[in-house]
Amino acid sequence: MSGNIQLLNDTLAAARAEGRSALIAYLPAGFPTVDGGIEAIKAVFDGGADIVEVGLPHSDPVLDGPVIQTADDIALRGGVRIADVMRTVREAHAATGKPVLVMTYWNPIDRYGIERFTAELAEAGGAGCILPDLPVQESGTWREHADKHGLGTVFVVAPSSKDERLATITAAGSGFVYAASLMGVTGTRESVGNQAQDLVRRTKATTDLPVCVGLGVSNAKQAAEVAGFADGVIVGSAFVKLMLDADGEAAGLAAVRALAADLADGVRAKA
Repeated sequence: MSGNIQLLNDTLAAARAEGRSALIAYLPAGFPTVDGGIEAIKAVFDGGADIVEVGLPHSDPVLDGPVIQTADDIALRGGVRIADVMRTVREAHAATGKPVLVMTYWNPIDRYGIERFTAELAEAGGAGCILPDLPVQESGTWREHADKHGLGTVFVVAPSSKDERLATITAAGSGFVYAASLMGVTGTRESVGNQAQDLVRRTKATTDLPVCVGLGVSNAKQAAEVAGFADGVIVGSAFVKLMLDADGEAAGLAAVRALAADLADGVRAKA
């Protein structure tokens, strides 16, 4: 069975045709439970997300902040396995018909087996993987199997990436490019926004792939700001924090659905 990279491509193209950015949400599998995580993904799709990234919980998520680390820890203590991640992708895609990717560190895939992982992700209806710590120069075997199974390979670029490096990364990727930056952590929000905008500009100079930005966005105004220069707005921690802070699962689902609706309005408004 072939994966859903074409659905991912079509979804991003449809957003562009509407003159807006796509809204991409991130939620970890197995959080707060496997069933609860699936319902949370359905809720953000219901609220207006175009695409969802399902996080594969990892014991040492070095690139994630404390909010996502806490959620990963809850999922791992709950016994989440790769089979549960695949089930999450399968049920979320089957219920919505929308593109679902997996975001994962490389080590779990390497241990599980590349062919096994890509075959199962395609069978589950997945659209591809975001691989933040897989070096492009070491990605050939992964990309061969991903291409065979109709899966996208999304690489991450950062403000520190030199132009030559950007060209190498974007030439190897498919689906979209994940442009990572920080908002409200280093410098002022305005300066970080300018840094992200510059990264998008430099990345777009190397590729026709959509460039989507993960920036710590948590409200419609920020989403509109990023939508002014990016093809997609990626939101993760804001959704996870709502689930962590909610008084019960029903309240958490209502909160993430409402935030998705707010952000969906934001990407349509543009600052």
